[in-house]
Amino acid sequence: MKTEHQNQESFRDSIGTIDDEGKRIWIYAQKPKGKLYNWRNITSYIFLSIFFTLPFISFNGYPLFLFNVLERKFIFFSVIFWPHDFFIFGLVMIILVIFLVLFTVIFGRIFCGWACPQTIFMEMVFRKIEYWIEGDAVKQKNLDKSPRTTKKILLKTSKQFIFFVISFIISITFLSYLIGTEGVFKFFQEPVSNHTGGIISLFLFTTVFYGVFSWFREQTCLVVCPYGRLQSVLLDKNSIVVAYDYKRGEQRSKFNKNEKRTSGDCIECHQCVKVCPTGIDIRNGTQMECINCTACIDACDIIMEKVGLPPKLIRYDSENGIANNIKLRFTSRMFAYSAVLAVLMGLLTFVLITRTDLDTTIVRTPGQLYQKLSMDRTSNLYNVKLINKTHNDIPVQIKLESMDGEIEMIGKDILVKKEGFAEGEFFIILDNKNLVKRKTTLSVGIYSNNKKLKTIKTNFLSPIAR
Repeated sequence: MKTEHQNQESFRDSIGTIDDEGKRIWIYAQKPKGKLYNWRNITSYIFLSIFFTLPFISFNGYPLFLFNVLERKFIFFSVIFWPHDFFIFGLVMIILVIFLVLFTVIFGRIFCGWACPQTIFMEMVFRKIEYWIEGDAVKQKNLDKSPRTTKKILLKTSKQFIFFVISFIISITFLSYLIGTEGVFKFFQEPVSNHTGGIISLFLFTTVFYGVFSWFREQTCLVVCPYGRLQSVLLDKNSIVVAYDYKRGEQRSKFNKNEKRTSGDCIECHQCVKVCPTGIDIRNGTQMECINCTACIDACDIIMEKVGLPPKLIRYDSENGIANNIKLRFTSRMFAYSAVLAVLMGLLTFVLITRTDLDTTIVRTPGQLYQKLSMDRTSNLYNVKLINKTHNDIPVQIKLESMDGEIEMIGKDILVKKEGFAEGEFFIILDNKNLVKRKTTLSVGIYSNNKKLKTIKTNFLSPIAR
């Protein structure tokens, strides 16, 4: 026999959207409304506007953002990055992870409810279309249970068709971030045979998005996304979460306007449960399934106002805030994360500031030692490889800086095409009187139109040490 405490905690042993037989419990979330929901609408509209317009914004003929994995070409704010800049990408990823950890430690899972693309598309696009076509939660449930009529088939077909079209539009936009808008437009302007792989990718993405938003839905947050599971190790008693004030709300009882209320403020209306898009009861405490969407806060505040009780029975607060009325404070863990984040941000800033437009590598030609040109002069043969990170052609001149000598290019002068690669060979010729060691370190300057781009260190081998 289970004790009363075990019964109260049994919700933690399973996911609320799966019954005892392992079957899916379909969530019919009641349409939310309220102040926080209005703010979420504004946030979502801003996000959607940015998402659907960024691929079409260009600067100097190049997209503002591009993540072309196939060509290993990445553009951020019209600045191009290549595979050899991958360490910058790795550093950015580490910074984002640390920021996410710090953000979660302080504000819990607020990102999921307010800024996660999955939540924004599901709750602010697809769910609204569902409300528009099928009605609120009760009407949707009754429609699903009703016999198959012409009206039902028309409503369901219309909804699924619109879902598929929107998924197709999302896929086009998503691919535009990967291969550019021009690449996507070619799918519809040129023969299918020229873009078989791209068109397959387009319909594959469409199918995935359609499946997620029409069927898989909240299971993405509960089953697939690992972020919710990280809460158990990231959250503490000082983290801000969507929380139920159990000290004020318990013991729960139905509301009777003709009686003086002697129990807690929770009137067992279950509105917080009905509006939850993941099907949980927030009164049970912080749960992995909660995405901090605040729908329960709005629903509870509306009921409290109607029955004449103070609002914010459910609110943004911490466990310490509810249990001990302690306000948020900056803990040692928050300070440690902030310090690491500040160091990494400083490192990233330094890397970006010192990053040059031209990557240059100079090495002595393999298999070559040195060439004695005369009794007084010696030369070494070098290979130079250059990568242009800009959108403009760069003419390159190579000059010896550390001591007197000559540089003799082999072939034509070097011109590195925009976003291109070039290589060449050249001799460095020195007087033997300047060679005091068998291996001499030289400084070679890389110039373009008489403007110095960078200095490269290399070694010069001589026949004997003086």
